[in-house]
Amino acid sequence: MKSKTKARKPKPAARAATAKKAPTKKAAPAAKKAAAKKAAAPTAKKAAAKKPAAAPKKPAAAPKKPAAAAATKPAAAPKKPAAAATGMASKPAPRVDFGKPIDGFFGKQPPPLRAILDELRGLVREAAPDASSSLKWGMPFFEVGGNMMCALGAHKSHVNLILSGPPGTFADPEGRLSGDGKTGRHLKLASLDDLPHDAVRGWLRIAAELARGKA
Repeated sequence: MKSKTKARKPKPAARAATAKKAPTKKAAPAAKKAAAKKAAAPTAKKAAAKKPAAAPKKPAAAPKKPAAAAATKPAAAPKKPAAAATGMASKPAPRVDFGKPIDGFFGKQPPPLRAILDELRGLVREAAPDASSSLKWGMPFFEVGGNMMCALGAHKSHVNLILSGPPGTFADPEGRLSGDGKTGRHLKLASLDDLPHDAVRGWLRIAAELARGKA
């Protein structure tokens, strides 16, 4: 008869090895998760690729152009000082005929005015034979001893006899003289008939005496 061999019981070491292999069943879920992550990675990359690119940033604003007026307008020229500010009053330029003989003045006048001027010139010579004459500011001036005695002025329709002297010098009871200036008064004549010969002679003599007294 054949002898039957009995199955041998595993040794304790084999049991321990079997017990160590048991946890390998628990490691399966971890491996599945890692595989799922690998599979999801390409999908995430595709989704990121599908997103539209961000809009480009707006360019910076161009610098403002400087105002044309400020760049092109030159600086204003300094104003000239006024005569009052400098303490000097502006004087008119002397006339070309200043100091010239008076004959040309009489020759330019129309006949009605020329007649009055000639008569007054004769009365001046009568009152002051030593008087000198010359043109000043376009009018005949008569001087005695270098001082003004009188002057003659011609206008469009009348003639003026200008007498040099302070206020109250020339008696005028009939009120023929005009002007209240400190340097003299004047007689206005529109025709030869208006000329008061006697009054003019007296005024001219007084004016001549005043001029001599200043010399």
